[in-house]
Amino acid sequence: MSYGVRMMKMTFPVIRLLLSGRKRITVLFFLLLTAASVQASDTPVVSGLAKDRWYIQDAPDDKEADTRGWSYGTYLDLGYTFNFNDPGNGLWRSKSTTFKGNDPQVNMAMGYIRKSATPQSRWGMEFGLQAGVDTENLVPVTPPDFNEPISHADFLRHLYRANGTYLFPAGKGLEVTAGLLNSYIGYESYLAIQNPNYTRGYLLDFVPYFLFGVQGTYPLSDTFDLSLLAVGGWNYLAHPNDAPSYGLQAVWQLSPSITFTQNLYYGPDQDNTAIQFWRFFSDSIIEWKNDRFLLAAAFDVGTEKQTGLAGNPRYNWMAGAVWAGWHISGPWSMSVRPEIYWDPDGISTGADQLIQAVTTTLQYTFSPFASNTFVAALEYRYDRSTGPDGGFFKGDDNSLVPQQHQVIFSLMWTFGP
Repeated sequence: MSYGVRMMKMTFPVIRLLLSGRKRITVLFFLLLTAASVQASDTPVVSGLAKDRWYIQDAPDDKEADTRGWSYGTYLDLGYTFNFNDPGNGLWRSKSTTFKGNDPQVNMAMGYIRKSATPQSRWGMEFGLQAGVDTENLVPVTPPDFNEPISHADFLRHLYRANGTYLFPAGKGLEVTAGLLNSYIGYESYLAIQNPNYTRGYLLDFVPYFLFGVQGTYPLSDTFDLSLLAVGGWNYLAHPNDAPSYGLQAVWQLSPSITFTQNLYYGPDQDNTAIQFWRFFSDSIIEWKNDRFLLAAAFDVGTEKQTGLAGNPRYNWMAGAVWAGWHISGPWSMSVRPEIYWDPDGISTGADQLIQAVTTTLQYTFSPFASNTFVAALEYRYDRSTGPDGGFFKGDDNSLVPQQHQVIFSLMWTFGP
């Protein structure tokens, strides 16, 4: 029997137990304890998407995958959030991923196939499908009118990737990709298994996760890569106008352990495309890491003059976060992330508020079968929101209170080479 069939037979009973709603906390604790019972090794043997975890260095399969060209994978993310506020609607206000609480959730289920563009075979492609809680808020909500979702947006949110790539034989190699792209903005990944913490920060939840457009990347040197983009807009499932927006990413490897990344976005995201109403956004990231420790910081700032309001006021917002990670030993790792999100005009979160949060995560990574990797995580979050429209839901009447405490259990699985 193949590993894939075996894993499907093992996974389905677990999902049924999680979704049954009975003894759900006990089941999740059991999953974590089962993970901890697996014999640890000095270096976790990981596969698939887990190879991009921060403390996995020089995964042995990477070079083989580049030579082979084709790769594939699946990903499943099961989570349970216990919110001490116990809101009647079960929702985490001002959050776009993992926003449903107090019931077991399939936050993400995804499968993909990919062919890398190489000097030996210059064409590449990516295609993937996705479902789960994390995809629901990809579709924009109204008002405002210019943010109305495009036709078939609810179908298109299930596309994880759909693009083609060609590696031009120019200098060090110019790689051009067109279609549905992974967003270049943000430190954390859309896939929780690749991040130091399980839940994503606010600063990632309010930047694009995906973009429709074209991206060209060229290595100017061995330590400096430059990417230019032309995309359809900030929210890829909205259509405020027919004009393109533009992006830039510069990645500078300052040393073997230190990387600086600067991301810029500039373009029209309202119905009036006059340049005075274009949105400008900057995302600056510095990261230091080795196989034991991680320290990273990001600072975001955005501004946009409003076309539909009297006097055309300029809206601004800022956000920042720091990640500190420790690969304790073998499969164990721990991370802490303090963050802040200031949205004085409600342009991103929909509320005039200042959000502060601290997240602490303990993770256990194990691979009981070839090409299969599991990550079990236990996470605690404290969130505080103040301001005229700030607050989190609490109680049966969903009244707004300035703070919330949450404990999150999760089990993530990836299958692939």
